Amino acid sequence: MSHSRSRRDFMQSMAAGFGAVSASGWFPALAQAAAADPGRRRHCILLWMSGGPTQTDTFDMKPDHENGGEFQEVQTAAAGLRFSEHLPKLGKMADQLAILRGLSTKEGDHGRGSYLMRTGQKPMGPIQYPSIGSALGKQLADNDMTLPSNVSIGTYRAFNQAAFGPGFLGPRFGPLIVGATDVPGGMSNDEDGFPNLKVQNLDRAGGISEQRMDQRLKMWRRLQTQFVSSRQAGAAGSHNEVYEGAVRLMNSEDAKAFDLSAEPEKLREEYGKNVFGQGCLMARRLIERGVPFVEVSLGTGSTSVGWDTHSDNFNAVESLSKILDDGWGTLMRDLQDHGLLESTTILWMGEFGRTPAINSTAGRDHFPNAWTSVLAGGGIAGGQAYGKTSADGTEVIDGKIGVQDLLSTLCKALGLGGSPSNMAPSGRPIPIAEGNVIEEVLA
Repeated sequence: MSHSRSRRDFMQSMAAGFGAVSASGWFPALAQAAAADPGRRRHCILLWMSGGPTQTDTFDMKPDHENGGEFQEVQTAAAGLRFSEHLPKLGKMADQLAILRGLSTKEGDHGRGSYLMRTGQKPMGPIQYPSIGSALGKQLADNDMTLPSNVSIGTYRAFNQAAFGPGFLGPRFGPLIVGATDVPGGMSNDEDGFPNLKVQNLDRAGGISEQRMDQRLKMWRRLQTQFVSSRQAGAAGSHNEVYEGAVRLMNSEDAKAFDLSAEPEKLREEYGKNVFGQGCLMARRLIERGVPFVEVSLGTGSTSVGWDTHSDNFNAVESLSKILDDGWGTLMRDLQDHGLLESTTILWMGEFGRTPAINSTAGRDHFPNAWTSVLAGGGIAGGQAYGKTSADGTEVIDGKIGVQDLLSTLCKALGLGGSPSNMAPSGRPIPIAEGNVIEEVLA
C-alpha cells in the first residue's frame, strides 16, 4: 500500500469516526486521531538543565538514607512511581514520563559534560560535532518551512559554546537564539511582569519603509549573485542561506509564533512569569507551527543560583522545582490539549547529576557516575522508572545506560530509527548516536 493511499484511508476513517462523537467531545477525538496519522511529522523538545540538576532531590530520591536530604518523596498518578513533593504538576502527568535512573557518564566538568551530553561525543578530536538540536532539526525539518528547524530559548552557552553549535552541519542548522541568559545585562520584563522573549532584529530598522527594505534586498541580492554562485559549498553559500532564511522569516506570518502576548494571560501565568516558563509556552507555539526541535533552558543564568548547587542546595532546588514544574507540567497539558503531545517527544537532562552525599555547606557537588534523565510524550511508554541506583545513590545497580544509549532511544522515539546519520563535509555519514535502544521505555 502506498503512503498516499494509507494516509487517505486514515483520513477517511478519522472523518467517519467523528460522526459518532458528541459536540462536547469532538476536539479530544480530533487530537487523538490526528496524532495517529502515519504521515504526521514528529517534534522534539529538549529541556536543558544547565548546571547539573540533583537527581536525589527530583526523580531518584533516597528517603530512607542519610543522603536523602530535606524533601519528601510522594506517590504520583502512575502506580509505583514516586518522586519529589515539589513537582506536583508533573506528578499528575507521570503516566507520560519515563524516568531513566541509570545514566552513568565520565565527564564531571561543566564544559566537557555539556559537550558530551549535547553532542553524544567526547570533547576531543578534529571533528566539530553538531548539537542534538542541529542534528535532529536537520533530520526532522521540512524544507518548505519559513521558521528555523532549531530554536533555543533562554540559552546559557558560557560553559561551552561548541556544545550549542551546528558543528560540521554549518550555520544553516545552528539554533535561532531567543532570550539568551548568557548576555550581559539580562533582559527586561514587560509591564505585566513577563520576560521579553524576542527574536533580535526581526523587525525592520526604525524609519525604513517596506518599499525601501525591498530595494535594499534587491541590491544585496544583485551584489551577492556572482560571488555566491561560484562558492555554494563554502562559507559564502552558508552565509547566504542563513541570510535568506532570516528575510523569509521577517516577511512571514510564522513570525507571530514568537509573540506570546497573543496567549491568554491566565495561561501565561500558569506557565510562570520567568524565562523558562514563557520559553515552554513559546515552545508549544513553535511546535504548533511545525518547528521540529525546540530547546528551553533552566539553570545558571535563568535564576540567581541555577542547578549548580554546591551550597544551599535545598532552598535553591525547591525554587527551581517550582519553576520547572509550572513550566514543564503546563507544557505537557497544553500540548495534550492541542493534540500535539503524541507527536512531540520531550527530553529532560543536564550535563551531569549531583553527589548523593550532602557537603559541609548544605550543597551537592558534580556527579556523573549515577544520575537521571527523563523522556516523555510521543513514542514513550510513560508511568515507569527504568534503571536503579544503590540505596545510597552512588552507583547504578540495574539498567545502566550512557549518553549514546539515551540519544539512540530518543531518535527511535522520534521515528528516525536507532542510528540515523548526517553527512559530514568529507562525504562520510556520521551517526547521531550508535547506542543500545532502550526498548522498554518506547511505546
